[in-house]
Amino acid sequence: MAALPVFIPAQSFPSILSHEALINHFQTNLPTHSSTITSPLRQNYTVSPPSSLLLMPSWSSSPSLPYMGVKLVTYFPNNSSQNLPGIHGSYTLFSSTTGQTLSSMDGTVLTLYRTSSVSGLGSKILARDDSQVLIMVGSGALAPHLIKSHLAAKPSLRRVIIWNRTPQKAQSLAETLSKDSQHSEVSFESHGSLDEIIPLGDIISCATNSTIPLVKGEFLKPGTHLDLVGSFSHEMKECDDEAIQRGSVFVDNDAAMEEAGELVGAFERGVIKREDVCGNLVELINGDREGRRSSTEITVFKSVGSGTVDLLTAQLVHETYLSRS
Repeated sequence: MAALPVFIPAQSFPSILSHEALINHFQTNLPTHSSTITSPLRQNYTVSPPSSLLLMPSWSSSPSLPYMGVKLVTYFPNNSSQNLPGIHGSYTLFSSTTGQTLSSMDGTVLTLYRTSSVSGLGSKILARDDSQVLIMVGSGALAPHLIKSHLAAKPSLRRVIIWNRTPQKAQSLAETLSKDSQHSEVSFESHGSLDEIIPLGDIISCATNSTIPLVKGEFLKPGTHLDLVGSFSHEMKECDDEAIQRGSVFVDNDAAMEEAGELVGAFERGVIKREDVCGNLVELINGDREGRRSSTEITVFKSVGSGTVDLLTAQLVHETYLSRS
């Protein structure tokens, strides 16, 4: 008799999953499985403007990854007036052998872990091993995950400076993280001027919905690693053309070159060409493309996410949960 499907709520994730474990899982499994996972373009339905329903399916053809999954996301931007999150999500994992439902899990937290761990893997490969200062641009739900992911990827980090358009939010996040005994050797602080702290950053991680460039390339010091997470449409951009021009640009997957405002805009304006993009995550892991070449090189990593990393994250959550229950 088939086992009943399990439900894995948001509050269970921290005891099941660590950013370090997921970074390692991606590093080991992305090269093996990225060619065997099919992830069609996401379907986006407007249900009642401006609210929408998004469907993101993925399935594996590999016997060593016998899974199918669908992420369902609702986007209700007017929820802020009711003090509710604007985005809710659920992920359902199925057997690709029998089609049976295996588990359902919180899709919002799954996305936070997978997005931040993709950035962490980019940082692990591209950032300098002696990186000490992390600048976090934005202090939304993704920010603490990104901070923990970069700390896992680069244990040399000792100082985290957080900036947000609303300074109180940055200060509040810094205070919360300061109480985390897991990172007692790291100092957390907030700052009101982004232009002043950009030159301090060895790693700069951005997770905002900005449509105007926040990080100015002229302020990047040699050897910086710039991690761009927030933009997923042509209108959005977190850095200016100079940052793209000064850096060696890498992407998590090739969809970033179609979706990310920083790159699409740079291509249109002739700042860089598509062929100037130095490689994607799988090529970096496999050694098919060279990563950082010197301690003074500026590296830029732009991620947009994919159904592939959703499925690999759900796999790790599901299998870890079952092994402990």
